[in-house]
Amino acid sequence: MSDRTYGIVGTGALGGYYGGLLARSGCEVHFLAHSDVDHIRDNGLKVESKAGDFHLSDVSVFGTPEEMPACDVVIVALKTTQNHLLAELLPPIVKADGCVLVLQNGLDIEQEATAVVGADRTLSGCCFLCSNKVGPGHIRHLDYGRIEFGEFLGNGVSERVGDIGQDFASATISVTPSPDIRLTRWRKLVWNIPFNGLSVALDASTADIMECFDGTEMAKTLMEEVVASAAAEGYSIDESFVEKMLEDTRKMVPYDSSMRVDHKLGRPMEVEAIFGNPVRAAAAAGHDARRMEMLYRHLKFVDARNVRNLK
Repeated sequence: MSDRTYGIVGTGALGGYYGGLLARSGCEVHFLAHSDVDHIRDNGLKVESKAGDFHLSDVSVFGTPEEMPACDVVIVALKTTQNHLLAELLPPIVKADGCVLVLQNGLDIEQEATAVVGADRTLSGCCFLCSNKVGPGHIRHLDYGRIEFGEFLGNGVSERVGDIGQDFASATISVTPSPDIRLTRWRKLVWNIPFNGLSVALDASTADIMECFDGTEMAKTLMEEVVASAAAEGYSIDESFVEKMLEDTRKMVPYDSSMRVDHKLGRPMEVEAIFGNPVRAAAAAGHDARRMEMLYRHLKFVDARNVRNLK
């Protein structure tokens, strides 16, 4: 096992799962948690997974970044709605020669990280994961788990990406190095835009959408519009990828998207990262993504109402 140290910012469905796997494999991992820091400190981290349940009884967990050791690789596993906090969270916990790996949904979501450590020390990636946080220090992994990541600045697959990828692979995390992370993000949006958006608009799980002809047709139409938007920016996604995503979703265990979970709990949704930024990118490239924009406006309305109800 390498001597790289890892910091996890956000010990939720994503950070708790991947950080837990890294720690189980023998990596030195430090977790930054919020509401359940005391529970994890006292009871450890519990992960239920289709790949095998495990429990970490001794977890290095902290409630503030000032308490936490500086790490070689800091993984940002927060929702993008919390990215404004990174200016305070990252400086104390990233080594002077360390890097930040942003594992979040959406497009154009790395700016807050690059503002702290610089674009040349920022990695970015997408997680193909079905996982939920079901209680304090309790993660339930339902399906999938692959990470595709690379240098934020692109330029092929670096040695650093390969080294971190080896640590992930040793922790049984499936990894695919990405030579062009923006293309990777557009490909992930082919799934995220229809199934995050429709799950809220229709109040439906992935299974509900795929078991209905009209739901499937709406998802497919949105997928095709994402492909066209990516093409407007010069990123080619084969049309067969749409059918693959639909077929994969048919086979997936019934799953509530992260956006639907946030909506049910009345929390802010990642509307700008997953919808607003791609809609604006498409417009800047000269493409009229009107269906995506209509869903974006719908979600903005719902999100604003949720925020008002929280007050």
